[in-house]
Amino acid sequence: MLRTLFAVVAVSGSLQAAGAAAEPFYDAALCKPAYTMDSATALYEAAEKLAKPDTSLLTAYVYKLPQDLGQDGFKTNEVVFAGTSVGVLVQGQQAEALAQRYQLQRERSSLMGASTKGYARELPPNEQPQPDAGTVSIVARESAALPGKTLLACEFVTKEDRAALEAYEKSKSQ
Repeated sequence: MLRTLFAVVAVSGSLQAAGAAAEPFYDAALCKPAYTMDSATALYEAAEKLAKPDTSLLTAYVYKLPQDLGQDGFKTNEVVFAGTSVGVLVQGQQAEALAQRYQLQRERSSLMGASTKGYARELPPNEQPQPDAGTVSIVARESAALPGKTLLACEFVTKEDRAALEAYEKSKSQ
């Protein structure tokens, strides 16, 4: 999970036919459908056909769209693939507004300082694609590394990674 959480990859370029081609990316950030390796791979392959990766951000792949998309009053023009997450970078510092709109709860962890403000909501048990392996959640996070933007993503976290992060947070508080 830790490498998943910190591996925000950005790819810039122009996506052709952004309207119809981009809608699935925003839906995917809202876990529609819930994250699976197959769904993420299909989205990644679609993005790769539309744009070339910008590797200047080292481990981040953000596909820059030529026009805004979004819903519920939130706008974005960037699609993000990060380890076992897929999402969008919403314009502005919107974590609290996204949390209110999508019923997200404040995260207990700052992800080792990577998140300045974070909210999450696990999908209900009947929507978890691999409950024995881990948990899929909708997350909204602000970070100093993403000024003027908020990550909205569907994230899969393995049970082992969650346990490691919880152990780290517990050791910090002692």
